[in-house]
Amino acid sequence: MPASLQVVMPIALAAPPSPTPVAPPPTRLWTPKRVLVTRSAAERPHGQRILARLETAGVQDVELLAGDRLPNLRGDGDRAAFMRAKDTMAVVVGAPSKRKLQPIPPSADWRFDLAEGCPAHCQYCYLAGSLSGPPITRVFADLDEVLSGLDGYVGRGSVTSGTLERGGEGTTFEASCYTDPLAIEHLTGGLAAAITHVGTHDWAGPVQLRATTKFDDVADLLTLPHGGRTRLRFSVNAATVARRFEGGTSPVAGRLAALGAVAAAGYPVGVTIAPIIPVDGWREEYADLLDGVREAAGDADLTVECITHRFTPGSKATLLDWYPRTKLEMDEANRTAKRGRFGAVKHVYPRETMAQLRGWFERAVAERLPGARLLYWT
Repeated sequence: MPASLQVVMPIALAAPPSPTPVAPPPTRLWTPKRVLVTRSAAERPHGQRILARLETAGVQDVELLAGDRLPNLRGDGDRAAFMRAKDTMAVVVGAPSKRKLQPIPPSADWRFDLAEGCPAHCQYCYLAGSLSGPPITRVFADLDEVLSGLDGYVGRGSVTSGTLERGGEGTTFEASCYTDPLAIEHLTGGLAAAITHVGTHDWAGPVQLRATTKFDDVADLLTLPHGGRTRLRFSVNAATVARRFEGGTSPVAGRLAALGAVAAAGYPVGVTIAPIIPVDGWREEYADLLDGVREAAGDADLTVECITHRFTPGSKATLLDWYPRTKLEMDEANRTAKRGRFGAVKHVYPRETMAQLRGWFERAVAERLPGARLLYWT
């Protein structure tokens, strides 16, 4: 080879690192005015982690109870008693029966509970008809035992597992049936623990953790080893509905920004449009909402769930007790009574209204979110 001829070897260029997703600053963080911790909860590892987080968050009134029974929190049933309950968090150990998981259609194969209760003030709150007693937020300290028991449910569900429509999701576990896990995550770390367990555990088959929220404090979730096995969904609504009826939550714009951040971190994401209420100008408002979802989600793996507003006689009575000045429409004369398997009554929109709403949403989702999957309408 002539001395003047040099062979230039190609230089392998490393791929530029993926930018670290940036979370928007949280718009709302709940600080309970009182925290009660039962003896058994304080002894659990997760309970001890919660105590450390409460100290870091500067929560002042933390009472370690001598036993496992909570004091009487019912009060006199007046507005002040309700507000005291909403400002209280209890850390407890769930009853053994809670470790026997139940199906939760149409969302998921199974549900397990990080907590029960929510600090938000949504005037249509479905927990009003689902949970009894004063509306405190009960956080379960036996989370480690609950997570370790999930293996026995893999492949045994009937909502997604083995179905033609949603079988690709694997065995699904819903973690937000009776709470908003992100509302309390800065105090508990429970959602992060569940995401990490599901993302790193050696499962017998495909699994997916599902959680939905009306909050936006997602910074601590962005770097977790989620493995694409957690779908974080954000509950969103038309501007009028959110402004009038969703007190104590993050604004919809904040939730959409958070959706964009977790999507950039590789999570599959979703929106739960609930409860759909046909307010004046609802088509325009929900169209604007879907456009905002499209902008935030980009080309992420996106699902949509649509739930229309409904109420039961019991939930109506409780909500009117909690929010006596509410402008939420709950007139049985304007609704159709729908009976469940065991005779329970729900008041839903009349057939004509439901058909109109469903037709519009199915078309609008297909047009404005063409890459999304509409999981169900109810």
